[in-house]
Amino acid sequence: MKRALVPVASMLAIQVVISLSVLSLGVMMPEVARDLAINPKLVGVFTAIIYAVAAVTALAAAGPILRLGAVRICQAALLLAAIGLAVNAAAMVAATVLAVAVIGAAQGPINPASAHVLAQRVPREYFGVVFSLKQTGVPIGFALAGLIFPLLLGWVGWRGATLIAAGAAAMAALLVEPFRPLLDVVGGGSPPRANIWRSIRFVMAHDQLRVLGCSAFVYVIAQHTFTFYLVTYLYEHCGLSIARAGALLSASQLVGTGVRLVSGGMGDRFSRMKLLGWTGVGMAIGSIAIGLLSSTTPFWLIALVVIGYGSVVISWNGTSQAEFAHLSPIGETAPIAAVQTALAFSGAVFGPPLFALIASQASYRTAFLAVAACVLAAALWQIIAARGRPTMARKTMPSR
Repeated sequence: MKRALVPVASMLAIQVVISLSVLSLGVMMPEVARDLAINPKLVGVFTAIIYAVAAVTALAAAGPILRLGAVRICQAALLLAAIGLAVNAAAMVAATVLAVAVIGAAQGPINPASAHVLAQRVPREYFGVVFSLKQTGVPIGFALAGLIFPLLLGWVGWRGATLIAAGAAAMAALLVEPFRPLLDVVGGGSPPRANIWRSIRFVMAHDQLRVLGCSAFVYVIAQHTFTFYLVTYLYEHCGLSIARAGALLSASQLVGTGVRLVSGGMGDRFSRMKLLGWTGVGMAIGSIAIGLLSSTTPFWLIALVVIGYGSVVISWNGTSQAEFAHLSPIGETAPIAAVQTALAFSGAVFGPPLFALIASQASYRTAFLAVAACVLAAALWQIIAARGRPTMARKTMPSR
């Protein structure tokens, strides 16, 4: 594991910077919306654009990762994030739309590139904890965005804060350069389009990967509806102040980071498929509990439910990525991880708008119960699939 320290630290740092960039607009949206004379609720649309573009670029990045090297692609992603942030500082609606699309393009390649690096340098018996550790870069980046951008807003305004973040992303791309010869393994690789379609067919034909991929799509819906709607839900439905609701969300992210590492470690010792299934059962119970909250619920019980559900709903992705890497054919980790990433990001595109539609037409409670039903179905599917005979990774994927 000693030789894995630099790869893990590098991929974790890159994930933190990209995640901070992704959430930058969401944190500063009230100020941005006032200056641009737009509705701050458009942050939901901007978020959907980010993840839609990220899903596409995740698939498109598989070929270049194999040909050019994963770290080189990560550097390109960091530069794209810097460009997107800089464009947003132009303070025009069209510039903001373009900026979120560019930031989405930056986010897409990170998981496939990280999987390509880590799978070649981390012993398989540590995949769970290492991939989960790398994924803690998401809540860490989100937490840093929530701390840094409000401070910068008071000092340099949202345009200055955006440019500072752009500079940080560009600096990160330069700082990782000395490690590139150590981390990159460049191969001949297939053309991106042929390669990725072959990977999609492989995942959909594989008994375990098919279940894992479809479940990732559903689990992300639960994760993102919790993250994006919790504060509004607690404020409007439960009568909490925005400060209290935000504090509970932050606490759930902090506890969830620890749970994510524990889940990753357990996945190295037990069946990851079964672990993900029972995690989904916990998520379904948590979603039901959140939906049953009301303005008469004691604060201590609201806090218990929110932190409990939040800690579980963000804990699964590293374990899922580890199992995808474990079941990937040798040398094909990047394209297989790209398929997992695209499926997960697709859930982030479609889930929150559907949740909002159900909440507006029926109620928040109905929306949370609908999420619980979908997650429970995916969880039971994984538990049943885990009872079958494991399908070992093939040495190579079929050529056709």
